[in-house]
Amino acid sequence: MLHTLAVLVENNPGVLTRVAGLFARRAYNINSLSVCQTENPGISRMTIVVDGDDTVIEQVSKQLHKLVVVHKVTDLTNETVVDRELALIRIKVKADTRLEVLQIVDVFRGRVVDMGRSNLTVELTGDEEKIDAFVKTIRPFGLMELVRTGKIAITRLES
Repeated sequence: MLHTLAVLVENNPGVLTRVAGLFARRAYNINSLSVCQTENPGISRMTIVVDGDDTVIEQVSKQLHKLVVVHKVTDLTNETVVDRELALIRIKVKADTRLEVLQIVDVFRGRVVDMGRSNLTVELTGDEEKIDAFVKTIRPFGLMELVRTGKIAITRLES
């Protein structure tokens, strides 16, 4: 099962290496990892998606808490969250397929961010399933390049 962990860490050089090394030493695969400074410039937030059962995640959380640079670890897997990925996708287009590709981009609420004679670069945000569905739909036209951020997530607060 995939688990999403939110880890608040010190915003210092080498912290990413220490956290990723903890996973590597225990042979746990990181499916996606996103890191950025928070509203506090001294703290960064890592959103880590890792595969494992509850026991594995509990062990990883305990090991993360032992690192001096880690302030807080939260398993968001069973929380109500807003999550998104960002993807940049370069698609091969021809004169006779350009309009159809642009219509597909529009259906998925994507945005063309670069256009060449024989390709388009599209920006797409959404959950993993939306991006996967877009890639599957666009692949027959000629998927040239795909770059994804991995998941970022924030808990949903009651209003």
